[in-house]
Formats: sequence, structure tokens, C-alpha cells
Amino acid sequence: MGNRLTQIATRTGDQGTTGLGDNQRVSKNSLRVHAMGEVDELNSHIGLLLCEEMPADVRTLLVEIQHQLFNLGGELSIPGYELLKPEAVLALDQALATYNEQLPRLQEFILPAGSRAAAQAHVCRTVARRAERALVALGNEEAIKDAPRQYLNRLSDLMFVLARVLNRMNGGDDVYWKSERMQQG
Repeated sequence: MGNRLTQIATRTGDQGTTGLGDNQRVSKNSLRVHAMGEVDELNSHIGLLLCEEMPADVRTLLVEIQHQLFNLGGELSIPGYELLKPEAVLALDQALATYNEQLPRLQEFILPAGSRAAAQAHVCRTVARRAERALVALGNEEAIKDAPRQYLNRLSDLMFVLARVLNRMNGGDDVYWKSERMQQG
């Protein structure tokens, strides 16, 4: 991996470019940099979610996800490099199965609401979807591996499920959408 930062304000980006991990300079508006930024924002939102009360197993899972997102960011910063392994996708699949099994089946749409932790998990879900779209856009222009895209896709699903888990943590429930059409039918 590239050099570790020892100085934050380098002024090398003052002209609108940034350095990748392979020492290549690219526009700060490149698809790769957009994808890196979306993944970084997602990781930051998960960090904010971790400030909330939650079950220990969910906390452990989210910390591991933060590490994997850092791997994904590193992979994006070095074109052609692999840091996020397919096993990370499988771990999300397993977590999805475990947590989804605990939940009642959805009968209606739910709102991104409830407890503060659940609402923040929904923010993480939407940012994960945006990061996934940025990665797909990058993949339309450059070759990228499958695992990063799959990871973000599964992660957004998992954040939806975890929001439901967090809403139930202290006896709460999902906040259901009250559709006029559904109420009439």
C-alpha cells in the first residue's frame, strides 16, 4: 500500500488533483475519487452509528465493517489492487441471514425512522446505495473487481435489517408507512 501520511496539509491538491496509492495523480472529480469519497462517507456514518447504544454483537459487526470499508477505500485508491476479499461478502451474507431470521416478516413498507440508532442505520443504508452507484459508474469506465460492488450491495441490505433490529432493541418496532391507497384497499 502507498506511503502512510505523516503530514496532512501537503498543498499538493491545491490545483484540483489528488494522489492515489500508486502515486498517480488524478482529478478530484474523477469517478474513482467520487467512489472513494462515498465509501469514506459511509464509513464515517457507521462511526456515528457506533456512538449509539446497541447490542454487543451488532457493535462488533459494525466495527468489522468499518475495517472492510477501509480495505475497500484502499483498493479503490490503488487501481488493480485487491484488499477487499470475497470472504467479506460472505460474512455479510451470513450476518444478513442471522439478523433477518430474528425479525418478523415485513407486510408493509417502513419509514427510515424509529430510534436514533435505527434512523442512523437507515442513513448508512442510503449512503451505501450511493457508494454502490459510484462504484458501478467507475466500473462502467474502468475494470474493477466484483467483491467491492457486491459488498456495498449486501451492506445496504444489512443496514436495513440492522435498522429493524435496532428499532426493536428496547421494545420498539418499525415505523410503518401509512399509504392512503393501502388504507382504502
